[in-house]
Amino acid sequence: MRLFVGMEGTARLAGLFILGGMAARVVGDAVFRAALVVPGSGRETARNIEDFPWAYRAGELADLVAICAMLAATSLLYALFAPVGRQLTRTAALISVAGIATLGASGVLAMAPLVLLDGAPRPGISVAESHSLIELALVLRDQVEGVAHILLGLYMLLLGLLIFRSGRLPRTLGGGLALGGLIQVIVRTVALIVPDLAKAMVIQADIVASIVETLFALWLVIFAARRPSFPAESAAS
Repeated sequence: MRLFVGMEGTARLAGLFILGGMAARVVGDAVFRAALVVPGSGRETARNIEDFPWAYRAGELADLVAICAMLAATSLLYALFAPVGRQLTRTAALISVAGIATLGASGVLAMAPLVLLDGAPRPGISVAESHSLIELALVLRDQVEGVAHILLGLYMLLLGLLIFRSGRLPRTLGGGLALGGLIQVIVRTVALIVPDLAKAMVIQADIVASIVETLFALWLVIFAARRPSFPAESAAS
């Protein structure tokens, strides 16, 4: 028996991958990494990772699961919205893939503590230097992740525009996605230029983006199959 049929099935599956990717990111960041990483203290972070290496590795695995889920969701959303405007949908998908690849690069930096602590102290690198390198690697990871959020915020903005063009999903949903993506782009860009100014706003922007992304995914999972099919390809595409 087929569980998913046509565009309605594609929409529902995309929603499930979005929710799965978000859950994996929460597990990696808020559960495992937040319990081990002490901002500004490479020594404390190193001690925590040495005590619970499995937890840190589990966080990295959660990041990998999130990246795979995001790639799958991007592919499915491309198939879903391509008939609405193929050029705009292709641009959005490429931006999403670039953002996901940047997240992957930040994950590589997050693996640096494991490499530095494996067999430490290493020849030519003292314990104190290893702790400093761990702190530096995690700071760089946060910076690279900020760039990824800019790209993914732009992807959300374009998805919101596609929803408006499709006439298939509620326009309020499209407006929410576009607004959440725009806020993410602005705040994360300011954070790159003036980190201290935008430090408090970054968390708020992430919360707004997470809420609208969750609502979008839930709509796809719950309501997509109850609506008529997506329209044929727009002449404006």
